[in-house]
Amino acid sequence: MILYDTGAIVAAANTNDQHHHACVSLLTGLRLAKRRLLVPATVVAEAGYMIRKHSPRSEVEFIRSLSNGDFEPVELTVADYARMTELAETYIDRPMGVTDASVIAIAERLGVTEIACTDRTDFRMVHPRHVDAFALLPEGIG
Repeated sequence: MILYDTGAIVAAANTNDQHHHACVSLLTGLRLAKRRLLVPATVVAEAGYMIRKHSPRSEVEFIRSLSNGDFEPVELTVADYARMTELAETYIDRPMGVTDASVIAIAERLGVTEIACTDRTDFRMVHPRHVDAFALLPEGIG
């Protein structure tokens, strides 16, 4: 399983993004390897909004990828919200935002160690409960 953050999805959808090729290559490789691609509901909303600004057609394709099962949506639990609150309080001087906190909380709950992302600041800063550090993909960026 790999958990997707907003940036990796947006970069794959936007041909003008500096990380487009790396994110498309990662996505293609993961699909060929039949890896489970999880995406939190918060990421779906944020990515959809950001993709739409670039291309409404790409937003439709992103939604279709969810309905086709290419990505598996993950809903937040009450325990995830509690962990998100802890993260927000712990890192209050360097606020990470709801979406990144949700990715971390879900990763901890499901035991996911790999996160597809382009902005790595929050994921490097946090000390996950279940692993020393997250493996951040695609490699070679950020």
